[in-house]
Amino acid sequence: MDNHNSMAEMMAQIEESLKIPRRGSIVKGSIIQVNADVIIVNIGYKSDGVIPRNEVSADANYDLQKNFKAGDELEVFVVSHDNGEGNILLSLRKVNVDKDWEELEAIHEKDEPIMVKVSDAVNGGLIAFYKEIRGFVPASQLSDRFVKNLKPYIGQEIKVKVIEINKLKRRAVFSHKEFAMIEKQAAKDNFWSNIEVGQTVKGEVKRITNFGAFVDIGGMDGLVHVTEMSWGRIKPATDFVRVGQMVEVKIIDANKDENKISLSIKQLSPEPWATFSDKYEVGGVYNGKVVNLTDFGAFVELEPGIEGLVHVSHIAKEHIEKPADVLKVNQVVEVRILEYVAEEKKVKLSMKAVHEPVVTEAAPVDAE
Repeated sequence: MDNHNSMAEMMAQIEESLKIPRRGSIVKGSIIQVNADVIIVNIGYKSDGVIPRNEVSADANYDLQKNFKAGDELEVFVVSHDNGEGNILLSLRKVNVDKDWEELEAIHEKDEPIMVKVSDAVNGGLIAFYKEIRGFVPASQLSDRFVKNLKPYIGQEIKVKVIEINKLKRRAVFSHKEFAMIEKQAAKDNFWSNIEVGQTVKGEVKRITNFGAFVDIGGMDGLVHVTEMSWGRIKPATDFVRVGQMVEVKIIDANKDENKISLSIKQLSPEPWATFSDKYEVGGVYNGKVVNLTDFGAFVELEPGIEGLVHVSHIAKEHIEKPADVLKVNQVVEVRILEYVAEEKKVKLSMKAVHEPVVTEAAPVDAE
């Protein structure tokens, strides 16, 4: 009886050993359970098979529970008979990756475009996946211009062509340049079909030069010349804007043939002299800022774009040799308007008359 049982056990063990899936073989299985990091599979053996996330996809963010469910049928690659916990270690990637390489080789031969998912930015370019194939997009193949900041590409899907492939070395190189140029031209055509002189738009200050600031208004850079920054005195553009700042601008000229856009910040507000008489009156006393000193007087700004002259004889009751002896540029002073001609953009001011009756025969306004 014992011999019979021993024989039966031996036969059962032999039969069981024949059922063990061979390492390196591809077998069919059915998903029992999907967890966040592993898929458990029934492959018709006493031990369940497990597929860790890294044997499903090379993408570290791949969502197993979103892409698989219990009951799904799979073809899996047998990696080993024991994963260290008594389960059979399986791989889905090793089944798919050879198919993917064959597919990619055929695509390369036909020079067809594909979509790849960018997973990371490294020195010199991007790591991007076509299915389970890890490829490289050199920075020089991203655009017709040098791309300094690669981080915005991470997580994006981009259209590429395969420019180099070596299945044995598992090397694939992709290029996005052709499609970046097509996208750029499409954006440019769309921009010019929608742009109109007189429009007010928002944009980002991209760079500042000694003659103005370039503002991106949606795929195109327009120039705000320093003379269009403010109605006031011309100052460096850095006094008005900074790189990265969002600004509102008015389109004052657009030349498609020369690919040039002229913008203005100051023209979003009325020209100051046009409303001078609504805000100021002869005899009125106002605060102003000294903006320039000459031998014959001081120019005082009532508001950006409106300046008047305080003749040297109207600075103080006592005799003043030179305005610079008693005044400084940017000093805030009180002035009384003696006379103005808005059409000529001229206004006579007095400091000494602020506290005394208005002088009817004011000194003439000298040209700056």
